[in-house]
Amino acid sequence: MSEENAIGAVIDEMYAMISGPKGTRDWSRQTYCFHPEARQIRTWIDADGRATFRSMGLDDYARDTTPFFAANDFYEIEIGRRIDLFGNIAHVWSAYEARNSLDDAEPERRGINSIQLFKDPDRGWRIMAMIWDNERADVTVPRF
Repeated sequence: MSEENAIGAVIDEMYAMISGPKGTRDWSRQTYCFHPEARQIRTWIDADGRATFRSMGLDDYARDTTPFFAANDFYEIEIGRRIDLFGNIAHVWSAYEARNSLDDAEPERRGINSIQLFKDPDRGWRIMAMIWDNERADVTVPRF
């Protein structure tokens, strides 16, 4: 398997892990895509129009999102990907659409995940950091 395909499999697993009908997610699947020390960073624009963020470890992310996933169908679908690779590090730009149903005509939102990976000698490619932002009037998702 090429390095790009191995990285792609990690990204595919990350999307599969969080997507599905309402209910519990299998957070043990994080071990297949994230390094144990990984950070996940959600960004948004606050009520005052200022950019802000929340940085989470794996347990923090699972704890923060479990109530949402328990109550909502949620499907995050990748719509574009670019992989940049250098030795044992890689960067992936991954554009996504979030939907409440796979049949929705329009997505609930779109955005980009900026994902940094490390090729761990024991685990293979694992996400070390992921930061994301959603599309809005003055920021649109480019084509890859």
